[in-house]
Amino acid sequence: MKTVRIIPRLDVKGPNLVKGIHLEGLRVLGRPADFAKYYYEQGADEVMFMDVVASLYERNSLHDIISETAKSIFIPITVGGGLRSISDIKEVLRAGADKVCLNTAAINNNQLIKDATRMFGSSTIVVAIEAIKESNGKYLAYTDNGREYTGVDVLEWAQKLDDMRVGELVITSVDKEGTGEGFDLELIQKVSSLVSVPVIAHGGAGRKEHIPSVFNNANADAVALGSLLHYQFIRDNESERSKEEGNTEFLKQKRNFHTFEPTTIKDIKFHLVENNIECRI
Repeated sequence: MKTVRIIPRLDVKGPNLVKGIHLEGLRVLGRPADFAKYYYEQGADEVMFMDVVASLYERNSLHDIISETAKSIFIPITVGGGLRSISDIKEVLRAGADKVCLNTAAINNNQLIKDATRMFGSSTIVVAIEAIKESNGKYLAYTDNGREYTGVDVLEWAQKLDDMRVGELVITSVDKEGTGEGFDLELIQKVSSLVSVPVIAHGGAGRKEHIPSVFNNANADAVALGSLLHYQFIRDNESERSKEEGNTEFLKQKRNFHTFEPTTIKDIKFHLVENNIECRI
């Protein structure tokens, strides 16, 4: 039986952790490094930082955040957003990242994937696929945080990436992301059945009960979680947060967080064990 992973995903804009719905309408939540340290202490298996506007502005600005985080947590750090060259990859790895995550550059330049896996090793190269389901039931890949249409078929692209020996795939359902309605199990299952590399499911988790099915029914190897964990961090650390930090009016209005039942990584892992799913406790 495989051991599954719980990976907090921290979407970053400038110096701030942000969160939106369908990858848009971003709201500031606080300091990324504080959230990452909390998740490490809670038992996260890895953390993932994504600069969500990097490709739009053709730059990555996570170096300081990565360096700060790497000093206080000792689990793998994956970094993505705006990485367009071997030089960009070298810079974030030098800053303290263990893996890099490519999306826009991967679709625009397949050779970059081949060169990167050869130079840094397959396990270092993760590729994100942002999928939107069309009216005909077909899934198409988007780039630039779900903004840009590519016309690329998700399943064909996943198979191609598998053939290029990338280390992992992060599959995001843009339709489900930030909604708390649950994962797109059909999407994850279809990709998992076609590839040999590990699949990380992202987008839609609103309560811990949503998580076992993505392992049992869709054969994912890991989940990347945002809102479900971030809102619990906010509840647990509200007294320590600066009044100047984050969109406090938004957070007050969202006190019940609507479709979300925020939880901790510890509670998620205990729930997985209760469902006979192996994970690191």
